[in-house]
Amino acid sequence: MKTEIRIKFNVPPYAEKAGDYIQECVAGQKICGDGVYTKKCNEWIEARTGIKKCLLTTSCTHATELAALLADIKPGDEVIMPSYTFVSTANAFVLRGAVPVFVDIRPDTMNIDEKLIEAAVTEKTRAIAPVHYAGVACEMDTIMDIAARHGLKVIEDAAQGIMSSYKGKALGTIGDFGCFSFHETKNYSMGEGGALLIRDEKYVEEAEILREKGTNRSKFYRGQIDKYTWVNFGSSYLPSDMNAAYLYAQLEIADEINQARLALWDRYYERLEPLGEQGRLELPRVPESCIHNAHMFYVKAGDIEERTRLIDWLKENGILSVFHYIPLHTAPAGKAFGRFHGEDRYTTRESERLLRLPMYYGLTVEQVDEICDAVKKFYRS
Repeated sequence: MKTEIRIKFNVPPYAEKAGDYIQECVAGQKICGDGVYTKKCNEWIEARTGIKKCLLTTSCTHATELAALLADIKPGDEVIMPSYTFVSTANAFVLRGAVPVFVDIRPDTMNIDEKLIEAAVTEKTRAIAPVHYAGVACEMDTIMDIAARHGLKVIEDAAQGIMSSYKGKALGTIGDFGCFSFHETKNYSMGEGGALLIRDEKYVEEAEILREKGTNRSKFYRGQIDKYTWVNFGSSYLPSDMNAAYLYAQLEIADEINQARLALWDRYYERLEPLGEQGRLELPRVPESCIHNAHMFYVKAGDIEERTRLIDWLKENGILSVFHYIPLHTAPAGKAFGRFHGEDRYTTRESERLLRLPMYYGLTVEQVDEICDAVKKFYRS
């Protein structure tokens, strides 16, 4: 008999005003891209992060593709990144004909090991794409120093990183470009969506043209020109204003959502810390230089077999938990399009141990306690 899942892994966030805002879009007969709520979201992110320009996009994937275009990534170029990431990190550059060069991760944060990046730099390297796993920052000072000395662009995959920071700087604002995700699994969601953050204003006009199908329509709407036309290649990266309206309602209560998630994260840690101290499982680590956003709470089992048993055990108890990425360099496309530099000491081993527990806005403390009790019972048995 199939067990009913009582505690889901994820529930997309929702704010009460979203329905009203979507209705406003419909009533105003402006539901396509760059409407009122798209602009409100852009302005909120700019104000909150201090970035020069934010452009809402249809996905974080598309934000990263835009960043690759703005960074002038060409066929044969190399981009250094972790293998432990979602396929979009690599795809954005593969589509430009570039080669993803994977390096090993740090086992403490699951982020790219900054000490291994420089050895992977060649005359073909054009960019570094650090991924801030679980909303915990990579060691950005070291990465930015390497980039400056070798003349490389830095494109931050901050898909999981909104509301997180590194030494007081918002993730996504430290490199040349930053990319947020507003997928339904993220802390703030518009169903499908993302945002491109641009640090240097010199790229803004080009980004607007690329995002607007290669036209200068953005300048036309601002009254800077009396007609718009096709001026460069581009595509349509604009989300519907209805999606932006759904997101903006959450951004208005962003701190409330963030604090609620952090409280759940802390509860998980408090309840499971005894198992960590006993060496039964490993808990996540957040370096002192980082402020995280409780994007996820994960634990690490002893090995892949133990993790599988724990996932099955939780499911039998009505709790859905999941593992995460299969390292890209082990995938067919990863082998065809990229290469791993150096030794895979931690990427595969740590990815096989990691298990994500339910985490979403609306999850209750009582549910977290039930999950923790089930995990403890597993290890007692």
